[in-house]
Amino acid sequence: MMHKEITEAERRNAIENAVTIVRRNLPQYTYKCQDANSVNGIYPAIDNIEWTTGFWPGELWLSYLATDDEIFAHAAGVFTESFRERIKKHIMVDHHDMGFLYTPSCVAAWQIKKDAHAREAAILAADNLISRFQEKGQFLQAWGTMGARDNYRYIIDCLLNLPLLYWASDETGNEKYRDIALRHTKTCIANSFRSDWSSYHTFFMDPETGAPVRGETCQGYKADSSWARGQAWGVYGLALAYRHTGEKKYLEMFEHVSKYFMDKLPEDMIPYWDLIFTSGDEPRDSSSASIVACGFLEAADSYEKLAEYEKARHYRSLAKQLLKAVYDTCMVKADEEGVNGLVKHGTYSKKSPYNTCTPAGVDECVSWGDYYWMEALVRLGGQWKSWW
Repeated sequence: MMHKEITEAERRNAIENAVTIVRRNLPQYTYKCQDANSVNGIYPAIDNIEWTTGFWPGELWLSYLATDDEIFAHAAGVFTESFRERIKKHIMVDHHDMGFLYTPSCVAAWQIKKDAHAREAAILAADNLISRFQEKGQFLQAWGTMGARDNYRYIIDCLLNLPLLYWASDETGNEKYRDIALRHTKTCIANSFRSDWSSYHTFFMDPETGAPVRGETCQGYKADSSWARGQAWGVYGLALAYRHTGEKKYLEMFEHVSKYFMDKLPEDMIPYWDLIFTSGDEPRDSSSASIVACGFLEAADSYEKLAEYEKARHYRSLAKQLLKAVYDTCMVKADEEGVNGLVKHGTYSKKSPYNTCTPAGVDECVSWGDYYWMEALVRLGGQWKSWW
């Protein structure tokens, strides 16, 4: 079924709303970071310690690209120094989320302003990321003590951390970063997707042999369901994997993984937090819709370069349909009181009888949901050169 697409007037209105809210938030979040999710509509201000703190400076850079207002670049530059200090002092970076942290903050700062401190910080973050590579199993360990059996695993989210490694190889001329990204991707596509193209959140490997052991979930409903945001990372991650490698099989997998996601959407196109749910009162996760929209726009660009114009139009249309759904049902309006995020109805972590997550941010704004909403809107306007 064809749904309405976001119009250019609506896209401009959405950007204007977003930039107005970002500007209003500057006093609170220039020398402090936004937490991962809002609490009763308002983001707590925190130190730069979480895996999610790169998304707010990403919103600042997107606001700068949308307006050319140097106030946003100035505030983003404050975060460049914060992120440089964080990686140099190794503050809360014993995990794989270096891409989420350093790509929208520091790679963006280097790309836009040629900030040498930002480049230095991002390369140090890439070095930190490759230090988590496990030769036995060929993957980047997500978190936990390196090599420990109960954490000898990766998660599908890591596909969005890998662009930092491709960038580091391009910047330094050292292929070690790219080589590890390629090897992790190969392991991920071999194990993380089921025969129906749904995805596991996390996958365990054997620390002695490196053989695949089992797929499980931390944040999805249960091990054999498909966590919506995990499927979304798969969609965008595969589109990016194709751009960085030229491997057509990644684009082919992208089509299957995308179809599974779209087939599980309810009538209003805002996914439930786990794709096992297609109706009812379970919480939604609007952030997954925006992530997938970015993946569709990424793939559309690739199909255009391949002269596959029908597919390019198809995925661009799907992206606009998802963004229209978010616009109509989840977008925070600039004059709305009691909320300081950009997109409502996100879900960070929803507890179920079958998962191990800590509940947080259910039916709230989430920082990556705000960021990818803005990324998709700016990309649609033709003002963005990918930093992923």
